[in-house]
Amino acid sequence: MSDHATPDADQGTEPDARFTLANERTFLAWSRTSLALVVGGLAIAQLLPPFAGVPWGRSAIATPLILVGAVVSVLSYFEWKANQRALRLGAPLSRSHLPKILAFTITVIALLAGAVDIYSRVAVR
Repeated sequence: MSDHATPDADQGTEPDARFTLANERTFLAWSRTSLALVVGGLAIAQLLPPFAGVPWGRSAIATPLILVGAVVSVLSYFEWKANQRALRLGAPLSRSHLPKILAFTITVIALLAGAVDIYSRVAVR
């Protein structure tokens, strides 16, 4: 443990700074992604014109984006912490589930957005 570590810090040896910084950059990239999801959801909720005949359309698209942004933010922190612990202990890094979560969410929201758009065009006729 380094001289600056707190008593509740992980045991093990201080990893190479390059690995620690790479882990931090990955965490910051996921943080930017989560912020983009939240901001995108807010933009849809506030700026997108309402869907004709579908008053709930904007909320149906925006709410999952905002919620997934919050979840990605929390999960990225836990992933950063687990990776940092593994680096200190010389253990293998765990596989990230974040890309899978993000790909699934974007696919579902894109399909939902397309469905709402088609429904609004059919409902107006």
